[in-house]
Amino acid sequence: MIMDRAFLNVMILSWGFMLVFAAFQTMGNIEKTVLSSINQDNPNFTGDAYTSLAIIYAVFSICNWLAPSYISMTGPRVAILTGACCYVLFIASFFCPNDGLLYGMSAILGIGAALIWTGHGQYLTENSDSETMSRNAGIFWAIFQSSQFAGNLFVYFVFNSDKIDASRRRIVFSVLTALALVGTLVLAFLRKAPQKLSLGEAEGVSSADKELQLPEPVRDRPLVAAWQAFVDALKLFLTPRMLILSLTFIYTGLELTFYSGVYSSSVGFTVAMGEKRKSFVGLSGIFIGVGEVVGGAIFGILASKVSRNCSGSPVVLVGLVVHLFAFISIFLNLPNNAPFGDTDQTAHIISSPILAMAGSLALGFGDACYNTQIYSLLGVLFVKESAPAFALFKFCQSVAAAISFSYSTHAGLHIQLLVLFITIIFGTGAFWYVERTVKKSKNEDQPEVDPTLVEPTSGED
Repeated sequence: MIMDRAFLNVMILSWGFMLVFAAFQTMGNIEKTVLSSINQDNPNFTGDAYTSLAIIYAVFSICNWLAPSYISMTGPRVAILTGACCYVLFIASFFCPNDGLLYGMSAILGIGAALIWTGHGQYLTENSDSETMSRNAGIFWAIFQSSQFAGNLFVYFVFNSDKIDASRRRIVFSVLTALALVGTLVLAFLRKAPQKLSLGEAEGVSSADKELQLPEPVRDRPLVAAWQAFVDALKLFLTPRMLILSLTFIYTGLELTFYSGVYSSSVGFTVAMGEKRKSFVGLSGIFIGVGEVVGGAIFGILASKVSRNCSGSPVVLVGLVVHLFAFISIFLNLPNNAPFGDTDQTAHIISSPILAMAGSLALGFGDACYNTQIYSLLGVLFVKESAPAFALFKFCQSVAAAISFSYSTHAGLHIQLLVLFITIIFGTGAFWYVERTVKKSKNEDQPEVDPTLVEPTSGED
């Protein structure tokens, strides 16, 4: 019954996130294209999508240090709900295009993002153990990333011409705001995680085999709890394992920037893609979502076999190979100045929509490889420090994303791909090293069992 309730909590969390981010990820995917069309209709509006996204992730990175303190006073469910409300407000702000409002709501969204993602990490861990963490992370990722389908499929049919007029924009904004609002209502039904008791060797379960999450004691004074949570996060960040893993986190932030805000818009800006190139922005998002869902489903359904037989490093290695294919195909298929606006510049080969969609699929699948294994590793490695661990993951990721969005306004496509190529090597190596050391230390700490002391059991038992 406990595990049934915990799994139901994971499903509510997953579907709530799916709806909220069906709105936000679609908006992030089309923001550059949409703001460019608004500027054509209203030259007084100069809001820039990359600047908006940079503000989101800059504030996100700062607030990740404060999110564990907030959660220590309110709990993860309140933090998740508060963050979801910020997403609704951000999307609704596009009805009134104004530079100050755009950047102000971007900052508010950065605060909400820190709360919803740190709360998500703790809540997912509270409803999982070392046997179910990898499965739950994979299921969450598959359902969550299916958000790419609905919103981007809608955009594909609405943005079916070169010019995106005001009426079409209003339709998109209305649908996305409604989606985010429904997702927030779903998250309001999140229930408290079931109480979990530690099973010792007397009950037949070794702590080395199954480590169960124990709720942290509630501190009496909220301000003391908030300060202690901040100190705990700082101490955890300075540990060798977390510092090394930060290289992996940084790479996921850079590639998040690329696939969510740069790549799909670049496809739509490439004139050689044809008259329907604007609709390819939504189609690219759909293929990214397909890759995310397939990757999450594979490593969720097969999570127990993968983690038992070969750990997470081979999965990350698959992500490395898939992302390298994506980077090479994008380098050949799109012109260097595609991120900045409509361009007649030619690529190294004749630009192909089919190859562009293959790149989208590869970006999504590789991203799922990295993120599902990071969630799994953090949920098991830092089971009693889940809030600060996930906050630090999101801190490093959002700092990298903010920096990447900042230089995306000036750096051509080839420079961005070079940065991704370098950081993926270091990030993959860092993950492999940490997981290898963790596995080695567990093997050394696990005592050998004398076969003569093991009581045989009959088949009837």
